[in-house]
Amino acid sequence: MAQPLMPHATASWLVDNTALSFSQIAEFCGLHILEVQAIADDTAGSKLTGRDPVRAHELTMDEIEKGQADPDYVLKMSKGPEQVRRTKGPRYTPVSKRQDKPDGIAWIIRNHPEISDGAIGKLIGTTRTTIGAIRDRSHWNIGNITPKDPVTLGLCSQRELDALVAKAAKAAGIEAPVDTTLDSDRESLIEELRAERIETARLAEMAERGELPAPKPLFEDPFKR
Repeated sequence: MAQPLMPHATASWLVDNTALSFSQIAEFCGLHILEVQAIADDTAGSKLTGRDPVRAHELTMDEIEKGQADPDYVLKMSKGPEQVRRTKGPRYTPVSKRQDKPDGIAWIIRNHPEISDGAIGKLIGTTRTTIGAIRDRSHWNIGNITPKDPVTLGLCSQRELDALVAKAAKAAGIEAPVDTTLDSDRESLIEELRAERIETARLAEMAERGELPAPKPLFEDPFKR
């Protein structure tokens, strides 16, 4: 199924400007429903600027109205402009996420050993050398690597991971495993992000009222009495 050119920005616009359900928006944008919930709760990594899919000729108002009238209706995408996609080179990962790659790789190795190093490299955007070092525990930072769901870390989408797991399981002649901990992991992440946002706002209010203690100087003046 075709997807909007900018799925997260499109989801943000649909959340703010329509009464569509999270599941409808997630299906149309090709996102996990919890990604849409995070956008709606403003707990995503950064505040997104919405992209109007109607003006982009990717969705019609008639489709939006049908979806608002029937929560089970699946939105149909209009024929939009040709999307430019990368066909060569590794997946681009924002600088802020690159330090999380080893954790995501370790999670895949632990939970889905049937996935090849080449497939992991394409999904996460890393090298076979790095994956091999994590697999045989010779990585320079192995002591600080903690396996974490790459979807929760924002390194890939749930659909991409599910498709890769299913493909690898089929090639290995085994049944694709079903991980029931994913939803609870994402719920916990959303709660943590919400708590951080509340705490940041509380500290900002205390600072405005002058209630925060003055920071202790790094060096004491030995001549001060």
